[in-house]
Amino acid sequence: MRVGAFVLAAQFPGQGQGEALHRAVRTTELAEESGLDAVWLAEHHFVPYGVCPSAVTLAALLLGRTRHIRVGTAVSVLPNVHPVALGEQAALLHLLSGGRFTLGVGRGGPWVDLEVFGTGLGAYERDFPEALDLLLRWLHGARVGYAGDRYAFREVTVVPRPDEGLAPGGRPETIMACTSPRSVRLAAEHGLPMLLGMHCGDEEKAEMVALWRSHARAAGLAGPRIEHAPHVSAGVAQIADGREEAVERLVKAMPGWLRQGLGAHVTVDGRARRMRDPEAYTRLLCALHPVGPPRLAADRLAATAERTGITRFALLVEGSGELAATEENVRRLGTEVLPLLG
Repeated sequence: MRVGAFVLAAQFPGQGQGEALHRAVRTTELAEESGLDAVWLAEHHFVPYGVCPSAVTLAALLLGRTRHIRVGTAVSVLPNVHPVALGEQAALLHLLSGGRFTLGVGRGGPWVDLEVFGTGLGAYERDFPEALDLLLRWLHGARVGYAGDRYAFREVTVVPRPDEGLAPGGRPETIMACTSPRSVRLAAEHGLPMLLGMHCGDEEKAEMVALWRSHARAAGLAGPRIEHAPHVSAGVAQIADGREEAVERLVKAMPGWLRQGLGAHVTVDGRARRMRDPEAYTRLLCALHPVGPPRLAADRLAATAERTGITRFALLVEGSGELAATEENVRRLGTEVLPLLG
């Protein structure tokens, strides 16, 4: 069982952006001290839901501040960037960190980001498979040229090469956020483990893992790669002496953040969007994930692993919105929950 922290750098009502970023850095430092396996960094643009606009940049800082913990992006939004630029950054972090970097990529949403960065709605609706293909070719090649509908360039040399032996494991680990059968199939065809969202319950995640395995077999992946694919389950963790105390702490803080943060998203083409009820969504997350005393949290994680086959977790630990409470939550997750998992 590999338990990590999911860090959004969330800006709760009444907080400054610097406060949110400081909490993200402190969470990572404490995660390493407390024995967690990894931290997973989200990126968002123009919204207080998360004030980190570049997960790879924050990952570089945190890899420099730590010595053992793995740092991953959850995720780098591929339609907003050129795949080669992201591949170069991933290779650099992989080599300089001694193999502790994981590149998580995803399609993101139809947000105004696409207008600001000039990539356009097509980058989200149509071009993600091509961008992913180019990114993976860059991470696996010595020289790469491309002739696609969106990207076309002459062959160039890959520098730095992520597989030159300076870091263990060859190339950087790459995973893909999956939210639909189409994205599950794309990940499986490329042999990429999935990052599954915290809004999904165990039954839905189990179905997605089964679908991934089916597509992976059809794509010719070897049996061990299918059975032992290191998928990641995102969730929420809040550790307290009692279940009611833990739920109350999240219900008090998270709805205001969700209402402010998610409500700030603007679509690029004016399409209507429907936001979940923030309090109902918070209570759903409390019901799905390890929220409560250490024994309950450990049992919940073990049950998810048994039902889904997923043994890696990225758990949102900053749901209280407070630095001191987040620090306590991370410490208790590492020192009281992890020992119960064996």
